Amino acid sequence: MAKLVETTYGDALFELAVSESSMDSLYEEAVAVIDSFKANPDLEKLLAHPKVEKEEKETVIKNVFEKFVSKDMTGLLTLMVSKDRQGNIVDTLEYFVEKVLEYKKIGIAYVTTASELTDAQKKAVEAKLLATTDYKEFKINYAIDESLIAGMIIRIKDRVVDSSIKTKLANMANELSGIQLA
Repeated sequence: MAKLVETTYGDALFELAVSESSMDSLYEEAVAVIDSFKANPDLEKLLAHPKVEKEEKETVIKNVFEKFVSKDMTGLLTLMVSKDRQGNIVDTLEYFVEKVLEYKKIGIAYVTTASELTDAQKKAVEAKLLATTDYKEFKINYAIDESLIAGMIIRIKDRVVDSSIKTKLANMANELSGIQLA
């Protein structure tokens, strides 16, 4: 059910952004609202509290966001609260952000390595990703996991490329355990 909620509201916001040529501004506002909710978990608790009246929740949304975001974004947030969908606000906006990035051909990659990459290595990784995908640009999130020993793991959406030594050793161990000696 939650997936349906986030796609319904997220698609509506995306269509609005396209029709009104406000994609960049709504994208920035969505990121700001997501950051606000993540930085203030009490806001989410307040909106989810069953003893707080719906009208009060809508007033809170207006008071918090009206000065900082467009009427379209405030309208979406208050609509979601009025329909008791306040628990889906962050997921909806994250869906919208992903949809905008996909529309603009901007990929999000998660690269995990055993040690810190140099700037030249990061540029090489980005160049390789651009050459092997349909994206025009990448936002790359780098992480370090020393247990990989060497190599890297790259994740883009649901695709994973794992060239780490840790995985290669695990695969080799599995193959060797299956060999029967006479």
